[in-house]
Amino acid sequence: MKISLNRFPGGLQKAFTMSYDDGVDHDRRLVALFNRYGIRGTFHLVSGSLDSPGYLTSGEIAALFAGHEVSGHSIHHPHLTLVPPEIRVAELYNSRQMLEELVGYPVKGISYPYGTYNEELAAGLPYLGLHYARTVTSHGQFRMPDDFLRWSPTCHHDDKVMEHAERFLKETPMERMSLFYVWGHSHDLERNGNWALMEEFCAFMSGHASVWYATNAEITAYMRVLRNLEFSANGHIVYNPSAASAWITVDGKSVELPGGATTLV
Repeated sequence: MKISLNRFPGGLQKAFTMSYDDGVDHDRRLVALFNRYGIRGTFHLVSGSLDSPGYLTSGEIAALFAGHEVSGHSIHHPHLTLVPPEIRVAELYNSRQMLEELVGYPVKGISYPYGTYNEELAAGLPYLGLHYARTVTSHGQFRMPDDFLRWSPTCHHDDKVMEHAERFLKETPMERMSLFYVWGHSHDLERNGNWALMEEFCAFMSGHASVWYATNAEITAYMRVLRNLEFSANGHIVYNPSAASAWITVDGKSVELPGGATTLV
């Protein structure tokens, strides 16, 4: 018997997520595009800039991002590697508290301001209740991260995004899970006049039954479910201690493991 932990919810092997920084007013137009085409996004907000000119207002956050995810991006957007540890903690933890009051759910991730981080910073994030952190170092591939605290995306939306999309949909995953992760800033779309490209991209990526459309937090949470599965020594008995279902591959077939249940495979 051959077992692989390589399935997303529903037994899928492909997932797609988008991630946008800062919380500027052009996010409204981007969210409208995402909603039109069924795209799921994570929006990393600079909480201290809300209600400032050019940024979103605090009062609209919950409704605007319903169906998406609000995530952290610090209070003041500093280089976190250049500030004292006390200020670093305040920038991330206090921002998390501010955003949670607006959206009414736990905020479990960040994107690193300016993409800058070091090992000390990344290693300390779990103590602030954070499960993931996105970098700005694109790798051009469709791989899952080895470490969600150093999560690098596939590409920026200005980096041959249609070519990546065509390759992603064409490829057939074998043993691995395939993740297409696009990041950017909505003000880049406005400044560079790329809204037509973004709509073309969203339309192209929309509605594929083989793809799980997810937020960053949903992907992270699901992987925690998958990695918490408990197997018997021979692999035939699996206990899923989580409340949510997990999916695995057994001899080439997708198998659902219901939450809280013990399953024979």
